Amino acid sequence: MAKIGPASFKYVLHAKFTADSLVDKPDVIGAVFGQTEGLLGEELDLREAQKNGKIGRINVESSSSSGKTAGEITIPTSLGIAETALIGAAIETIDRIGPSKATVTVDKIEDVRASKRDYIMKKAQKLLDEALKTSQVDTTELLQKLYEDVRQKEFVEYGSEKLPAGPDVNDSEEVIVVEGRADVMNMLKHGFANVIGMNGTNIPKTVIDLSRKKTVTLFVDGDRGGEMIINSFLQQGHVDFIAKAPSGTEVEELSKKEINQSLRLRVPIEEYDPSLLRRETHERKAPVGHAQPQQPQVEVPQEIKDKAISFINEIVGTRGAFLVNKNYEIMGKIPYKEVEASILNIENIYMLVLDGTITDEIVKSAEESEIEYVIGSKVFGSSQSVKLLSYENIGYKYR
Repeated sequence: MAKIGPASFKYVLHAKFTADSLVDKPDVIGAVFGQTEGLLGEELDLREAQKNGKIGRINVESSSSSGKTAGEITIPTSLGIAETALIGAAIETIDRIGPSKATVTVDKIEDVRASKRDYIMKKAQKLLDEALKTSQVDTTELLQKLYEDVRQKEFVEYGSEKLPAGPDVNDSEEVIVVEGRADVMNMLKHGFANVIGMNGTNIPKTVIDLSRKKTVTLFVDGDRGGEMIINSFLQQGHVDFIAKAPSGTEVEELSKKEINQSLRLRVPIEEYDPSLLRRETHERKAPVGHAQPQQPQVEVPQEIKDKAISFINEIVGTRGAFLVNKNYEIMGKIPYKEVEASILNIENIYMLVLDGTITDEIVKSAEESEIEYVIGSKVFGSSQSVKLLSYENIGYKYR
């Protein structure tokens, strides 16, 4: 990840938030990344912007009173004023933090180059006015470019549950059902407009109704959570084909080629056998950019094993991650999909326990955050500074 130093900051975005219940810093960080995803196109996606050094560490200060939480979010950026303002507008759309309703309001955008501005105002007011006019032109051009970028990836809210979907769901005879919004966005990006997301493991009534009218391909992640969704869907809706992402990967991270391969390998429901499909996905090669699954030989203290197993028992099946400190206290729980970005913004994490695989990207973020242990269902890659443990390493067995 490209680092951004204080000398590189141009602006600091200050926002205030309130939540209707007690929430932790990981909940806030997760909401910032999760609920702004896809709103401003790839160029201003917060995860990518932080990886590229365009924004710094997101800081959260909060306090609780009478069962509610309030605080401030600060985001330093090396972006222009227009781009920073767009990010501010995006985070104001956040309406939930953790399990509770929430509101976020941008308080101000602070220009950290105050001394330069003072000099310009005193010595060259005319130049400042011209600079501001130029900034307005740039803002208009940027907004137009972002509008066009977002429009290309446009999705609709479908049905009474307002599910994320492609614009062709109504008109297509065949529909691809995926797990969530990020999956829909990736499918749209690669030209699949007849796709709809379920927004979780519960099967929405809208999707059940669609499954009785159209030819349905259920396309899930290549993990245990995907298998659970298949089993749940088969009990409630009608499915014609089952497709899975390669083992250890998610639909949202697949390339167009990988999506096409997965859909070509889809299995008619009449031939569906969970064990066969599971074995088939495990036999495929590891995803591009990942090493083959590793089972590193790490000496693990029994105390670590015992604590990790207790955390796994709670997290498995939730598609989440626990952030644990040195006292083995849970600092917070975040969605698995938000781990890579979120841990870069949270200090003093000792152990990261995942309901999912340990990817190269998670390893890199864990190294950056100086995490001691990362524990997941499987391990891809290696690290010199972080102890990477699979469930098998610590002796965990599924119940």
